[in-house]
Amino acid sequence: MPEPSEALAVPPPPPGTPGAAEAAETPPAPSPPGPGARRSVTARATLAGAVVSLLLVAAIVLGSRLLRDFDSALLPYAVATVFLAFGVAYRYTVWVSAPGARRLFRKGFGSFFSADNFRKAPTALPRMIATYLGFQKFLGARSRARWIAHQLIFWGCILAALITFPLTWGWFTFTSDSGSGPGYEMRIWGFKVLGFNALNIVGWLMFHGLDIAAVLVIPGACYFLWRRMKDRGAITGQRFAYDLLPLICLIVISVTGLLLTFSSIFLHGGGYEFLAILHMVSVVFTLIYIPFGKFFHIVQRPAAVGMQLFKYTARQDEQVFACKRCGEPIDTTPYVENLRGTMQDLKLDYNAFVEYCPRCKRVLRGNAYLSQVKKGFK
Repeated sequence: MPEPSEALAVPPPPPGTPGAAEAAETPPAPSPPGPGARRSVTARATLAGAVVSLLLVAAIVLGSRLLRDFDSALLPYAVATVFLAFGVAYRYTVWVSAPGARRLFRKGFGSFFSADNFRKAPTALPRMIATYLGFQKFLGARSRARWIAHQLIFWGCILAALITFPLTWGWFTFTSDSGSGPGYEMRIWGFKVLGFNALNIVGWLMFHGLDIAAVLVIPGACYFLWRRMKDRGAITGQRFAYDLLPLICLIVISVTGLLLTFSSIFLHGGGYEFLAILHMVSVVFTLIYIPFGKFFHIVQRPAAVGMQLFKYTARQDEQVFACKRCGEPIDTTPYVENLRGTMQDLKLDYNAFVEYCPRCKRVLRGNAYLSQVKKGFK
């Protein structure tokens, strides 16, 4: 099934072709939304961002036991996460305000939390979360090297987030009765969950989890940066702020984090303060950049998982839509109807074209060119 963007790029069918009558009945596209509508969306997005930010601040205060476990040295990171929460909520609200995204959101999360879908296929949701959201097997079909690099970045960032955010918010604390170890206790919200020795393998993993995350991220980010420097297809459409800057930020964060460990172990703290400031600036900048750059697709991805579940359950019911011209299966009937509904929401006057397979669309476009354009040169 072609992506919605492909359907949007298709011209209306010429007169006399299937679907032309239906397309002609659709009203013409109206003028763009006025300033009032845009202000309304901005106001809702701002309110959503403010509410989410306040909730996060409350969670930080309560989770750190009224800031008793909060480390003031990590204040810039905590403030950056509050800005991150505001940006994500703001951008997400603006995104779902568009007709196409709103329909994707409703169908995706409706399928995600549907009890009927769970009864039909109880293992489908966890399997899709693991394969589509976690291991992203769809990337492996494009290139094994790209899939490996993406997995390195994904799991490295997940590991770093699971360690950094709770520590920054004061939810995790590591305490020692002797003040310098080697025996430590890990506490969550003030409750002891684990005791470990800093000199054994468990202790080493505890204190070097961020180093492991950096080692995962660096080769993955370097691969994509190298590819964007060498691959002609990638060079053609790339933009520095959108495509290259996120990779550079990941590399800078990872390298400066490893250098902090190198300085404390081998240089007896030499240059540590400068590296700490450089690391902090790069992390804070990246956190604030996430909602407004390429990393925003991380937040959008769960809705896509719901859409995959939406299509999967329709296939289980054998609801397959066939091309109106050649009879070849296109996709599931609910998915095609959803795409057509999106085009109607957008007031596009050729939504009937989604009922044809990609090959038939090319044939219809060719016929339209021969009958409407080329004859004008005779």
